[in-house]
Amino acid sequence: MSWYNEAIFYHIYPLGLTGAPKQNEYTEPVHRLNTLLPWIDHIKEIGCTALYIGPLFESVGHGYETTDYKKLDSRLGTNEDLTAFVKACHDKKIKVIFDGVFNHTGRDFFAFKDIQQNRENSRYLNWYCNVNFWGNNEYNDGFSYDNWGGYNLLVKLNQRNPEVQDYICDVIRYWVSEFDVDGIRLDAADVLDFDFMRALRRSAEEVKPDFWLMGEVIHGDYSRWVNGETLHSVTNYALHKALYSGHNDHNYFEIAHTVKYLQNMGNLDLYNFVDNHDVERIYTKLSNKAHFTPVHILLYTLPGVPSIYYGSEFGIEGRKERSSDDSLRPALNLEDYESALSDNPCTALIAALGKIRQNTPALSYGNYTELQLTNRQFAFARDLDSVRVIVTVNNDDNDAWMNLPAGNAVEYIGTLTGQKVSVEGGHINVRVGANSGEIWVPDKDMPEYMTFKAEFSVKDEPAEAESAAEIPAEETPVTQEEVKNEGSAETKATPAASVPEAANTKEDTDETPASAEKEPVNFDPNKAPEDMSIEELQAGILAKMANNGPVTDQMKKTVYDNIWHDSLVNWLKSFC
Repeated sequence: MSWYNEAIFYHIYPLGLTGAPKQNEYTEPVHRLNTLLPWIDHIKEIGCTALYIGPLFESVGHGYETTDYKKLDSRLGTNEDLTAFVKACHDKKIKVIFDGVFNHTGRDFFAFKDIQQNRENSRYLNWYCNVNFWGNNEYNDGFSYDNWGGYNLLVKLNQRNPEVQDYICDVIRYWVSEFDVDGIRLDAADVLDFDFMRALRRSAEEVKPDFWLMGEVIHGDYSRWVNGETLHSVTNYALHKALYSGHNDHNYFEIAHTVKYLQNMGNLDLYNFVDNHDVERIYTKLSNKAHFTPVHILLYTLPGVPSIYYGSEFGIEGRKERSSDDSLRPALNLEDYESALSDNPCTALIAALGKIRQNTPALSYGNYTELQLTNRQFAFARDLDSVRVIVTVNNDDNDAWMNLPAGNAVEYIGTLTGQKVSVEGGHINVRVGANSGEIWVPDKDMPEYMTFKAEFSVKDEPAEAESAAEIPAEETPVTQEEVKNEGSAETKATPAASVPEAANTKEDTDETPASAEKEPVNFDPNKAPEDMSIEELQAGILAKMANNGPVTDQMKKTVYDNIWHDSLVNWLKSFC
């Protein structure tokens, strides 16, 4: 196993965090990178073990139009500053990866400037794709060329040119020898040439043991990129989407289906995130801000490598404005958050999850098994070496009870709250807080395990929300008898496809839902789910459930209570 299998990443967009000017005037270096040195202790304090920072190298504007791959952007400082920064991270046992923008260069890159000057006679003519002197562009170069995303500011490199491959591989060797970097995040990896990526992988294996290549990929079969010949990991945009929309729609089926979809691709260690420098902040995207807690519990416990984007651990907002990403990449003063660990429940939660993950190998290496699934409750296990870790989350505004198959242990402990439950009949019966969750570990199997006895009450304004309240050290463990007396029999474990929703209110348990008696609507399996009415979608879901076993009144109520079209579409698709 390698360091990145156990990593917890922190992601910094340095030009934004340091408040650098939007345009590079190529003046004397300004040592803004050094202002990030205090952030290293913060990164470690919240339990992160690796840093993805970039873009870093000389560019014109936002950093992805590189003009010099071997020189730190002058708005950030000098190469000596970057060398010292990486060393400071390593001294704190934090690995560092850079952004590698190798799909395209900026127009001020030496090879492109040579084409502008020497035109058809330039020796770098074949460094770029489809340079055409019969064409022109908005810069009036007198020629056209392929670009990325329709932006002629980003000139597409010809990655099949051996000279280009050799040059970029030399850049990687330089980054390791000069800065001691531990890996690279490849920008726009979904449009990189596969032979080019194979060359990068060979260079990675030569320059440093366990050198990590992670690629930016949006859609597709991730196993095309993640394998023994190309990359070690890619960005998990599929899970990113499911994590926030699955909570906004009260639809854990979407998240569980996405996990299964990804597992069908193979045993891939994907780079998981809930926001980054290109997408809106998770706190902004969540309709119910309290879902910040279950979202991050899933981020840290589902298969993959978790990552936190700078500032999101404080619960800050960030929305795209007029198609600009500037608000997603703000300058922050760390001193403004010096008491966040004690005063901000978002920060306290992230720090606790970081420590829990570091102390729980099953969360990095354990097999994933779904235990229970409804729209609003979700439980799964991570099993490693006869140790079963159980994760429970709840997106409902009421507490829920779950009865789950446990491992070979006498007692389980909730690592976030310190709550203890006994194992009886091979199961634990646990209460999951409203809009919350828990990570349950066998108490006896981890004698040195540290628990974080705090309640994380995330509200609309995290900076002013109540502090994480400590639970008394001598808290009385919850007994199985107490759980039985308070919980609903409806929540006992059954096959995932036929699990009724956990009863949350007295009305749920004492009354037969009137909606369960609805007149059935015909379901046409040949009709696209997107074209179905809400009633047709509900009928289709019930039909799928019936194929997997008896459909109870509570299950019908769960379906009929869901009146959100997009949520029902995703739910129906999850059976496919």
